[in-house]
Amino acid sequence: MTGYGKAEYMHADHKTVIEIRSVNSKQLDLTLKTANLFRDRDPQIRALLQPTLERGKVDVSIYLEQDAQCTAHDWTPINKEAFAYYYKELAELQSTLGISGNQNIIEAILRLPDVMCINSEKQLSDEEWEKTQICIKEALEHYQAFRIQEGASLENMFREKLDGIEELLAEVEPYEKGRVQKIKEHLLQNLDKLAEQTKQAVDKNRLEAELIYYLEKLDITEEKVRLTNHIKYFRETLSGEGTGVGKKLGFIAQEMGREINTLGSKSNQSEMQIIVVKMKDILEQIKEQVLNVL
Repeated sequence: MTGYGKAEYMHADHKTVIEIRSVNSKQLDLTLKTANLFRDRDPQIRALLQPTLERGKVDVSIYLEQDAQCTAHDWTPINKEAFAYYYKELAELQSTLGISGNQNIIEAILRLPDVMCINSEKQLSDEEWEKTQICIKEALEHYQAFRIQEGASLENMFREKLDGIEELLAEVEPYEKGRVQKIKEHLLQNLDKLAEQTKQAVDKNRLEAELIYYLEKLDITEEKVRLTNHIKYFRETLSGEGTGVGKKLGFIAQEMGREINTLGSKSNQSEMQIIVVKMKDILEQIKEQVLNVL
């Protein structure tokens, strides 16, 4: 699910910044980028993050920013390989976008991760690790607040889309009633012509039986009822809490798609087929956003 959270704290001669970013994904794909000072703590950091993150493509960055009063003893020289890489990427981006001037490039690169690294001999103290854990939890709280806000917007969007499908489903009814009579009249006209050509009378009893069978095949009452029930269940699930709601909504959306597809296959009028296409378009929008729900 889309989300963002950030927290930071000062410790001695540097500031530690923690950022959490995520985009939608079916499973949890966690990428952790940490400064050298925290590399040994990667397993503990992941253990803190995973219970809250649950799902999505998540990038977590923990990096250090140099304090203005920091001495040369505390910091290593510039990481030339990292600096060169960033400079090349930014220069190419400038060229692509047609941006002129490079006055701020050096200053910007020096603030990027791993360009100015803390001395590799420096060890993470228990006090700083305690602060880091608190800061991670704070970043997660901000991240969760962002997702809750996004979730409220998504819920409103889902309800609007479901209303749209129901409105389109109601538009099918007038065509549904008229098309049965049209199909019956069309078949009878063709049979009358055939009877005139063959000079043979049509068995009315057999004709009625065949018409009933044929029209039953085209009846869409069951599909309409099932689609309505799926929409109702989608709304109920949307109001639920706990984990796994997103996956359940995905399954319901798939079932809705099956009923809409069946409606399309039974629609032999262009007006009904246009309505079905519109329903499919709305459903695709729902499926795309369902991936953002945990």
